[in-house]
Amino acid sequence: MNVHSCIPVLVLSALLLACGGKNTPSNVETPGKEKTTKDKVLEAGADLLQDKRPLKALDMYLDGFHFYNGDMKGQMEAHHYCRQINNDCIQCVIFDGNGADAKIMGVEYIVSEQVFKTLPADERKLWHSHHHEVKSGTLIAPGIPEVAEHELMEKLVSTYGKTFHTWHTDKDLVLPMGHPMVMMGFTQEGQLQDSLVAARDKRFGISTAEKKENRADIPTPAIQAGANAWEKGEIRQLKVTDDYKGVLSHHHLN
Repeated sequence: MNVHSCIPVLVLSALLLACGGKNTPSNVETPGKEKTTKDKVLEAGADLLQDKRPLKALDMYLDGFHFYNGDMKGQMEAHHYCRQINNDCIQCVIFDGNGADAKIMGVEYIVSEQVFKTLPADERKLWHSHHHEVKSGTLIAPGIPEVAEHELMEKLVSTYGKTFHTWHTDKDLVLPMGHPMVMMGFTQEGQLQDSLVAARDKRFGISTAEKKENRADIPTPAIQAGANAWEKGEIRQLKVTDDYKGVLSHHHLN
């Protein structure tokens, strides 16, 4: 089955109808007063009257783990709410939990191997592969039947992700601080903290080890050159600069 084939109706229906949430509270306590009655009434009215089509299109839920590019000790769970734009591209909003109190902490763009091959060499260094996340069982699609999850993972195993976290909820427990950070995915056993996996498995009532065994039949793809550049010491990270003219020139005027 290749990445260009459409997700079958069974899988799509499962993704749309599954729950598998409300078991991971936000790690952040944001300062501020409680909402007023007026605020709540305005929110209820807006919810009823306004069209939120882009949000309603986020019909896929993935849960996995990231680390800061250049700092593998900085690890955290990431709840992805995604939409498959087409057969080769998925976009995700990432939260620090899966309840109503969850905080947006970043975004991830996922592309097929075919699209990744078209990227310039320097651009590829910002992207990570998903082969280990899938094969290790650490990437899950909570709430859907095992057969549907397995088929989804067959597609994701050869994809690549580009991830930025805007709120570092593992350490900034009040407000988003600093600048966005480039994130990476794990590529081999022993990198991801066992305690994070154990805590996640307990909350969801699953076994990562069993998922790994169940996915043994999924072929491991060859990793395309340039991905996971951190493994070769080529770290790409953002920085704050006053040279905005140089940045604009580089991105828009060349």
